[in-house]
Amino acid sequence: MTRIDTKFADLKSQGRKAFVAYIMAGDPDIETSLAVMRGLPDAGVDIIELGVPFTDPMADGPTIQLAGQRALDGGQTLEKTLQMVRDFRAGNDTTPIVLMGYYNPIYSRGVDRFLTDAREAGVDGLIVVDLPPEEDSELCLPAQEAGLNFIRLATPTTDAGRLPKVLTNTSGFVYYVSITGITGAAAAQAADVGPEVARIKAATDLPVIVGFGISTPDTAQEIASVADGCVVGSAIVKQIADGKPLDEVLAYVKTLSDGAHRG
Repeated sequence: MTRIDTKFADLKSQGRKAFVAYIMAGDPDIETSLAVMRGLPDAGVDIIELGVPFTDPMADGPTIQLAGQRALDGGQTLEKTLQMVRDFRAGNDTTPIVLMGYYNPIYSRGVDRFLTDAREAGVDGLIVVDLPPEEDSELCLPAQEAGLNFIRLATPTTDAGRLPKVLTNTSGFVYYVSITGITGAAAAQAADVGPEVARIKAATDLPVIVGFGISTPDTAQEIASVADGCVVGSAIVKQIADGKPLDEVLAYVKTLSDGAHRG
């Protein structure tokens, strides 16, 4: 079992929903992003999604695109992102970490080398948004063999014909994208999300976590109430982009985690 599997088993035994927080590695600089990352567990975060900056982030909205650009401008690399994980693990060996990004930096590093380094650094799972199930042999299957979860996205356009393919070889959890479009584009609605989550859960035993369009404690609670938990990314990244002090960023995260845990 990975840390992700253990976390969901623990949450299930407590009757609690999961709160997942996304930040961009190296935004606005590595020291700040590492400080935020280290503070997330005490702010109620169950799983950390760590964005790997990339020059062509096609699934991301303006907030996360700009965060990635700031990180790249500051010299952030895949190696420095892995070092962030190592530094985090020096003080926390239990909170699951998922790297979220695109295939190109991994391909450039070499899949075998990347998987070895990621596992040794303390990464638990991967979300690689531009690798469809048809390309599982590229990274998904090698990642699973290396002991990493490979987490797939399902969307409102993932129909009954496509869903089984999406779920094949997926592990850890399913990330349901609550809206059609890019991150940070609209507000998630529990009435729309609930039936879709139920449809996915009818086809898999994996937890279903909902992301995109969540920025308030009330929305976090509403979405978590119809799923196994929720993800917040753009709203947290915006706090960092606005230059909020560390304690204010983490206090905001705590309001979101409290909302999700009431779900």
